[in-house]
Amino acid sequence: MPVYLDNNATTPLDPSARAAMLHYFDVEYGNAGSRTHAFGSEAKKAVERARDQVAAVVEADPAEVIFTSGATEANNLALLGLEPFARAQGRSHVITTAVEHKAVLEPLEALAARGLEVTVLPVDASGRVSVDDLAAALRPDTLAVSVMQANNETGILQPIAEIADRLAGHPAYLHVDAAQGFGKSLPELRLKRVDLISASAHKLYGPKGVGALVARRRGYDRPPLSPLMFGGGQERGLRPGTLPVPMIAGFGAAAQAALDDHGHRRDVVQAIRQRALAALAPLRPVLIGDQAHCLPHVLALAFDGVGSEGLMLAVRDLAALSNGSACTSASYEPSHVLVAMGLAKPLVRGAVRLSWSHLSGEPDWSAMAKLIGEMSYQRVG
Repeated sequence: MPVYLDNNATTPLDPSARAAMLHYFDVEYGNAGSRTHAFGSEAKKAVERARDQVAAVVEADPAEVIFTSGATEANNLALLGLEPFARAQGRSHVITTAVEHKAVLEPLEALAARGLEVTVLPVDASGRVSVDDLAAALRPDTLAVSVMQANNETGILQPIAEIADRLAGHPAYLHVDAAQGFGKSLPELRLKRVDLISASAHKLYGPKGVGALVARRRGYDRPPLSPLMFGGGQERGLRPGTLPVPMIAGFGAAAQAALDDHGHRRDVVQAIRQRALAALAPLRPVLIGDQAHCLPHVLALAFDGVGSEGLMLAVRDLAALSNGSACTSASYEPSHVLVAMGLAKPLVRGAVRLSWSHLSGEPDWSAMAKLIGEMSYQRVG
């Protein structure tokens, strides 16, 4: 079997997450909304334990964690959920960046179609937004600023701490899509100026189908969100429906493991990165984005004269990798992220993403480099 190098798309289950899920599927399988018997109360305890565990990752109050079906729903709830407040207050301006995930850009397109104004800030070849550009775009009627923590295609980290500093004294809500970095890069999400955080369990060695929106209070005031769905009143009335207790328990266990094992995981993936770069260095790859601000388990790169489709086919017996976001892999359009970074068309067509983990192992980098080198030689020849 090839080594799995597509962890930005999804991750394997942490053993502790699997164990928690199986317990609440098979043993304590009650509905967390049932208050009349032990099965329900044990399910409720499992949900609240997971709420504590997820909150601890970002040093939030557990009551600020709203469970969702994933980061996509959390992004929609964070952005579309502010619309009634925006209209009531006359604050109709939102700021974002050109490299956001479609789960942010498309809800903002919906808001723009309904009359709100959206400013989309550019990035340069570093993949990072300018904090000065963002500060210049702020207006008295700016409702929210939505900037991702780490890009799903490049692994590039945005300057969240600097953005939070620039927003000091401005009432705009700061939303961070943290699907890729939650539990992996900790400090910036712990800043109290970050009001709304979207997370997804399956990017953190938890199950697919569950995530969370962390909605931090400002003093005693919660972010003024309105629900997108109705019926049942669960999750403080913001996300109705029967809670998927096994999935939530798995998310909590994965969050706890991410905190407990954070340093070791970072060391493992950093060592893999160094070995990969050393083996590939003779091929002179183009590394995409500012590598000084990149998640350590991600490499987006291209090789002169080598197309991404051919490369993935050539190494398929060694490694499973990607040439972009799994969420848009069915599209034949060029990556909006790489285009926004101003990369030349051959580089966009040749870019591949390698994303590994402490659980995935690593391929024979020398053998991979040999195969890629032969592709480049054949093209030149």
